[in-house]
Amino acid sequence: MSKSIVVTGIGATSALGGTAPENWQNLLAGVSGARTLTHDWVAKYDLPVTFAAEAVVRPEDVLPRPVAKRLDPSSQFALIAAMEAWADAGEPEVDPDRLGVDFATGIGGVWTLLDAWDTLREKGARRVMPMSVPMLMPNSAAGNLSLHFGARAFARTVASACASSVESIASAYDHLQQGLADVVIAGGTESAIHPITVASFASMHALSRRNDSPETASRPFSADRDGFVMGEGAAALVLETEEHAIARGAKIYARLVGTAVTADAHHITANDPEGTGAARAMRQALAQAGRDASEVTHINAHATSTPVGDPAEYAALKSVFGDRVHEIPTSATKASTGHLLGGTGAIESVFTILAIRDRVAPPTINLVDQDPAIPVKASSQPQQLGDGAQLAICNSFGFGGHNAVAAFASYDG
Repeated sequence: MSKSIVVTGIGATSALGGTAPENWQNLLAGVSGARTLTHDWVAKYDLPVTFAAEAVVRPEDVLPRPVAKRLDPSSQFALIAAMEAWADAGEPEVDPDRLGVDFATGIGGVWTLLDAWDTLREKGARRVMPMSVPMLMPNSAAGNLSLHFGARAFARTVASACASSVESIASAYDHLQQGLADVVIAGGTESAIHPITVASFASMHALSRRNDSPETASRPFSADRDGFVMGEGAAALVLETEEHAIARGAKIYARLVGTAVTADAHHITANDPEGTGAARAMRQALAQAGRDASEVTHINAHATSTPVGDPAEYAALKSVFGDRVHEIPTSATKASTGHLLGGTGAIESVFTILAIRDRVAPPTINLVDQDPAIPVKASSQPQQLGDGAQLAICNSFGFGGHNAVAAFASYDG
């Protein structure tokens, strides 16, 4: 018999704020997190893109110095988001052997890796920090969360580019269904606003080049979109079986009712233009939930604001929902947060959960001239979802042809 899986805690830190409530408030208010970068390396390397959506609350201002210095920024953000989610869940009393961690990243400790390389070249091997490898490992965030919370059931990492953190949420769902844990801390993190990644994404023409207007650069669904804006941060969910949550008197945000992961097998960076794999993931997530596409009331789209990505996602949505896709309130929240890469699906899952809790779809900012080839029901203002039961999907797609979808439903006790 399938277990009911519920969300009892959330945490988030990004360019919109240092906590989940701050992120949600600023998202609904239409705030943009994109800003001109002030680092000297922008001019030093003559980068063609000079802006990004950096997290507004810096980890060193939150974490004790001895803790922060042992962690790459990606793991620092992960710990901050997870601590918030854990406190929000009421710090559950759970057997350590029944507490698991499913936490993702797309790139991992890129700052640690490249700083260590600079140290090696400039100062020699003896000056490379002994903690470099534990800090740069992609599984560092999951491992450190396991250490911090005493989670001994498992500590697992998914690295599937921009689909990573929804894949980790899917893994958490499976692990709870399989009875491997009673509580799981799930989510994703990224801190990769670094000259090498900015230069590389710019070289492949994936980034917007609106250096003169960072706040309006990310324009999902717009006719004049020209690429995404790099973001950073992390988000975390505390997931547990409903039985366990009720037994401890936990507040419950929503149900995680279904997940799915598929692959395009089309191209290493480009989406399948027909959206076949993405559509299959949406259908599978709804099938696992035992729900029909006609019940979906909200969509948090992947919508990166790239010329080829947005139409491919629309093709997938049209395949699943038919003409009804034009009636479902849809949000593209990367316009506000920037693209958190491996952390993006986690923060968008938080937004999806809060959307169905508050019965409001967040705005898609910078949507002035919507592309007529992508006629989803998006708005530059919040859209009301109505008072009835809510069912929402959160889409994440990544380089490598990865597709991941999570379906959340309002909690009715």
